[in-house]
Amino acid sequence: MPLLKALWALAGAAICCFLIFVIHSQFLKEGQLAAGTCEIVTLDRDSSQPRRTIARQTARCACKKGQIAGTTRARPACVDARIIKTKQWCEMLPCLEGEGCDLLINKSGWTCTQPGGRIKTTTSTHEMPYPQESETGI
Repeated sequence: MPLLKALWALAGAAICCFLIFVIHSQFLKEGQLAAGTCEIVTLDRDSSQPRRTIARQTARCACKKGQIAGTTRARPACVDARIIKTKQWCEMLPCLEGEGCDLLINKSGWTCTQPGGRIKTTTSTHEMPYPQESETGI
């Protein structure tokens, strides 16, 4: 009897998950992003200079009201618009776990310092829709 109840509960949960998936897919048309999500559209890397890689990334975001495209844990994300306006980049947690974040002196971007000493510098300008990254090793 308990096995039968468990099977009915499992079947009910599977049906609920399927219905939620169907309803969710009806609200999102082809090519649309869910609110509060981002996707990487293009990623270009230039390693022509020794000990340096320049990466340019373009992301597409569907941010909620009061949010704007930014970076969280080295991935595109919707962040509080106040962070971008005040250029307090480290507040959006742009670096990976275990990396240290520091603002550039002119607030044009930030650096992520890895425990091994490698430094990743990211700059942002008003012309670019998404920050650009460059890496340097020590």
